[in-house]
Amino acid sequence: MADDPLEPRDGSSDDPAEEFRDMLREFLAGNSDLDPSQLASAAGLPSDPELVQRLIGQLQQALQNSGDEIDWGLAREQASALAARSAVPATPGEVSALEQALHVAALWLEESTGIAALTAEPVLLTRAGWAEATMPVWTQLAEPVADSIASALTGVLEEQAPEELSSMIPDAGRLMRNVGGTLFAMQLGQVVGQLAQEVVSGGDVGIPLLDGEQRQAALVPQNVEDFARGLEIPVEEVRLYLAVRELAHARLFRHARWLRLHLLSQITDYARGIRIDTAPLEELAADFDPQNPEALRDALTSGKLIPPKSDEQRVALARLETMLALVEGWVDVVTAEATKRLPKSDAIAESVRRRRAAGGPAESAFASLVGLELRPRRLREAAAMWRAVSDAVGAEARDALWAHPDIVPVDADIDDPTLLIARLTGDEPEQDDVDRALQDLLDDSTGERPQEA
Repeated sequence: MADDPLEPRDGSSDDPAEEFRDMLREFLAGNSDLDPSQLASAAGLPSDPELVQRLIGQLQQALQNSGDEIDWGLAREQASALAARSAVPATPGEVSALEQALHVAALWLEESTGIAALTAEPVLLTRAGWAEATMPVWTQLAEPVADSIASALTGVLEEQAPEELSSMIPDAGRLMRNVGGTLFAMQLGQVVGQLAQEVVSGGDVGIPLLDGEQRQAALVPQNVEDFARGLEIPVEEVRLYLAVRELAHARLFRHARWLRLHLLSQITDYARGIRIDTAPLEELAADFDPQNPEALRDALTSGKLIPPKSDEQRVALARLETMLALVEGWVDVVTAEATKRLPKSDAIAESVRRRRAAGGPAESAFASLVGLELRPRRLREAAAMWRAVSDAVGAEARDALWAHPDIVPVDADIDDPTLLIARLTGDEPEQDDVDRALQDLLDDSTGERPQEA
């Protein structure tokens, strides 16, 4: 009887093909003796027995999964669990104070923008509640990169495997794809769980994370209180400022109904353009040790799988950053106008801007994981443009610019709002001789170009 190619040979061998075969046999049989603490570290989890046990069960599910879809439920579960670990319930006094702040904020906004109030009541979320409510959007942003990485893992395995193991490649490829997808989902859950400990509201990271037609506003009481404690400013003022800012953000996205889809489409289109660098994956496949799953986690989270941006991606990223800056700048200007009664509003605004510009550990982790930073680099310039427009034409004409994507200000308007204001006021500058000559050429009904001598 011929030897079974999957049976181990007697004695030790330095043959890489034999080691590869042994590794796959153990993985496919589910007999790998993986160290739970190493698994926890690979998924970014603290050394907690309950979370480690949950991780082992999730990886076992990945090994047995016959499909190619990434189980994003793992990300949601991971995020909610991590967010809940550090949660402190809001006191009745804090809840009452924030509800009152939201009521006053809605009244103040009526004086600074004509955009209609929300039809759904704002909500107060726990950290775990914020993670749960925002996870659908996070997975939408991360899915293109996760799919690219999972497919690249499978492709590299097919190229690297010895010929005698070709019959095992479909199962091994599925295993690598599922394990890689599972670890990616867990890492996303880790990032969102960390973000849940930092964000103060639904729109805190600049994009509309809360789904649904109502465009509901939300505050995270525990994080609002934590943010206020870090400032030498009365907590009542901080609550009011953050309430106004969140309501302004939510109102904008409810008013400009095209904006949310436009912004998320720009982000996902950018993410789909990311091509995975297979060189690090080839090294990983060649040296992969199931006893050291941290190597796979490091490859996923370090950002080294995502190569430098192409010229097309840089152009797409510039458009995205401009739109994020326009949104944040408008929110800043409207919030400043609505909170002018607060003695410390300028100081709070500066703290918020610095916090957004610097980002945090979780936001940096998301940038490494997905290859995208969600920070508006031209926030101050965009805010200055909206302020100049407000001064020149008033809030109603300013806000009318959000009616359609074709009339929203562009990068050149941020650089110099003069021409934008001239268009809005009907006071366009008089044409000089060159402008008139060019206009005459464009108006020529024959459309014929002068013949060259």
